Amino acid sequence: MLLIVGLGNPGARYEATRHNAGFMLVDRIAQGRPVSFTRTGRSLWAKVSVAGRGAVLAKPQNFMNLSGEAVAELREAFDIDVGDITVAYDDLDLPFGRIRLKRGGGSGGHRGIDSIIQCLGSAEFQRLRLGIGRPSPPSAEETVSYVLSPFPPDQFHALARMLDAGASSIETLAAEGIAVAMNRFNSAAIPDG
Repeated sequence: MLLIVGLGNPGARYEATRHNAGFMLVDRIAQGRPVSFTRTGRSLWAKVSVAGRGAVLAKPQNFMNLSGEAVAELREAFDIDVGDITVAYDDLDLPFGRIRLKRGGGSGGHRGIDSIIQCLGSAEFQRLRLGIGRPSPPSAEETVSYVLSPFPPDQFHALARMLDAGASSIETLAAEGIAVAMNRFNSAAIPDG
């Protein structure tokens, strides 16, 4: 069983913001599948098949900085190995439209990932970083405003392409493993605007 978690913040206020790119990725994977999300504990989740493998799609419903509580709860409920968890999230350090897969490592300052590492007691889960770029100039105040603001209309086409690539990378990861998925998707060109 795989656990595919998209990070974001719950509620209509945050729905279309850059910080909710992980939620958007989970929704993209769910499209075209007979999916019904259930609320249990701290998450919305649904069982699906990804490349012929059983998987749980999840969107934690506590705030980003507490994401680890929801992920640990799901891991225990479905008895999933840490190495079978993939977390999708927004990344300021990647140019807008790029995706990058990896296993393990640090959090890169992402508080949702910090929380997951702390609550799982391990960093050896897989990550799908979704590039949102940085504001210019990148002051701390401007960065918070930037991640909590919606994608502008002129980025919708590239956002859709990034989410499609992210969903395809998850299919490849499930079917052929992380090494193949990394080779195929980490060098992909930035989508056209």
